[in-house]
Amino acid sequence: MELWDKLAELEKTYDEVESRMAEPGVASNPSEMQTLGKKHVELEPIILAYNEYKRISREMAESREIISQETDEEMRSMAKDELASLEEMLPELEKEIHILLLPKDRDDDKNVVIEVRGGTGGEEAALFAADLFRMYTRFAEREGWRTEILDANETGIGGYKEIVFRIEARGAFSKLKYESGVHRVQRVPVTEAGGRVHTSAATVAVLPEAEDVDVDIRPEDLKIDTYRSGGAGGQHVNMTDSAVRITHLPTGVVVTCQDERSQIKNRAKAMQFLRTKLYDVELQRRQDVMAAERKGQVGSGDRSERIRTYNFPQNRITDHRIGLTLHKLDSVMEGDLGEMIEALTMADQAEKMKHFAA
Repeated sequence: MELWDKLAELEKTYDEVESRMAEPGVASNPSEMQTLGKKHVELEPIILAYNEYKRISREMAESREIISQETDEEMRSMAKDELASLEEMLPELEKEIHILLLPKDRDDDKNVVIEVRGGTGGEEAALFAADLFRMYTRFAEREGWRTEILDANETGIGGYKEIVFRIEARGAFSKLKYESGVHRVQRVPVTEAGGRVHTSAATVAVLPEAEDVDVDIRPEDLKIDTYRSGGAGGQHVNMTDSAVRITHLPTGVVVTCQDERSQIKNRAKAMQFLRTKLYDVELQRRQDVMAAERKGQVGSGDRSERIRTYNFPQNRITDHRIGLTLHKLDSVMEGDLGEMIEALTMADQAEKMKHFAA
């Protein structure tokens, strides 16, 4: 199907969706309304861009007609200027439409669960893990997103051996999915008296949060344990068995949650986290199957890959997948991730467009 035929077909679908949403029977059916609403949101940016393309094309045709038929030289000159201006706009709009039509990640609109773990480097790696957690939560604040900690294993001086947290926002995964991998830091540790620059690392895994329909979990496949929470929290955490550990016996996946004082709340959070982990196992399996096809792509999902270096003495951050270096590490660590995320998104889109056009 030609590109413009495809757009015309999508426009027809969009109009049908709008008509259905206006029907009284649909308005009283929340499930159908939700399905149609999601479809409407998906199609709207494409249709708006297509309408803009048609408007520009129409105005270009009108300008050409004036140039070919008008005898007034001033009118012809104005039409030529208008045509030149419109012709400049068209290529960028065509590119935008091609990007909007690229196959989308089915999980792009989902919330995320992020796991950050201190890696090579001992206490300094744990401190860097805490810095990354702070960076992502600051970014979430800038975006107006809600965050909550699911589980944390703190060290004595403010680091994290691991921390698991959730970000609730439509489209969170689409922006943060490129963060999975090994993050390397070069700086003078606070624990280093000699002032020498050390290199350590932390790993980040960004998981799309599973919905109930994504994963089927049988009660008989679960082993659920309760225990006393550790870490900060005063006397309460030492006196009640509020923390929850759930083991999924068929896969061996284990999740824990001790952030809430209520065992019931911790259990609910742990179950949601388990669904997400099991969904991720399936996603990783699919990605392994497509490994040859995705080779070289930005969003490969390979969490053993060293993706980025944070050099504090030179205020420099480098993403090795796309060769981007920014000399504003200080602002990035305060959550200013927009430029990095945009560059990664554009690189991934360019790679997909090559395959799309092939």
